[in-house]
Amino acid sequence: MAGPVKLCASCSLTFMVEVPTPMVLMLRPRSNGQQWVVREEYRFSPQTIVDEVADAYGNLCQRLVAPVGEFAVYTEVEVEVQEATPAPERADFIDVPDLPADTLIHLLPSRYCEVDRFGEMAAKIVDGCIPGYGQVEAISTWVRNNIRNTPLSSTYPVSAIEVNQRGEGVCRDLAQLAITLCRALCIPARLVVGYLHKLEPMDIHAWFEAYVGGQWWTFDPAADTSNVPRISIARGRDATDVAIYNQYGPLLLPTDMQVKVDLA
Repeated sequence: MAGPVKLCASCSLTFMVEVPTPMVLMLRPRSNGQQWVVREEYRFSPQTIVDEVADAYGNLCQRLVAPVGEFAVYTEVEVEVQEATPAPERADFIDVPDLPADTLIHLLPSRYCEVDRFGEMAAKIVDGCIPGYGQVEAISTWVRNNIRNTPLSSTYPVSAIEVNQRGEGVCRDLAQLAITLCRALCIPARLVVGYLHKLEPMDIHAWFEAYVGGQWWTFDPAADTSNVPRISIARGRDATDVAIYNQYGPLLLPTDMQVKVDLA
């Protein structure tokens, strides 16, 4: 990226609902230091009552009850995205006692990140690396080179152990394996979902951020896309926290899903 760019991204979801179904959607990005939401549109068909809340990580969540019949969700957003920060000459590992309190949760095992099972593997991958950014970069590169990014290979979230055993997964799975390896070295790491320009095939994308050198840095083990503009929608420990929708009751899967990301 040569400077700030504007992206226009949209996501449409269609469900066939058999019984009134409580849902929580997570489809609204927030403005922050890396992105500014210029314009957005969010609509439902049929229209329904929505209550918006922020979760423990600051993600915007839309609570509603999907009515019986065809239920469609459409969201479109125009976002000014800042230029990606170049890799630093040095971003040091931070000892755990010196980490900000809000990063500590991103060191712990979580549902899809079995941190306690990956210490030896993580140490081998980063052997000889300068502690900090270099270790995270080595982990991201290792995952990219050793775990195949295969779209549609897992229709539900799988754990880091499963992904490592299978040797393939979707972008979310690769990111979670990298997160697990980072945490095994006491480097805070978290999952991010959002939109990525020029992604093929187009879909909601997942990557991760690691905390070294006093700030969060973006890494993408699914592809070498460090200079490709992206819009973050949500951040959390793993896929448990950042699903774009959750339903409560009978299983409810989209009958149609369309994602587009273009330069505005």
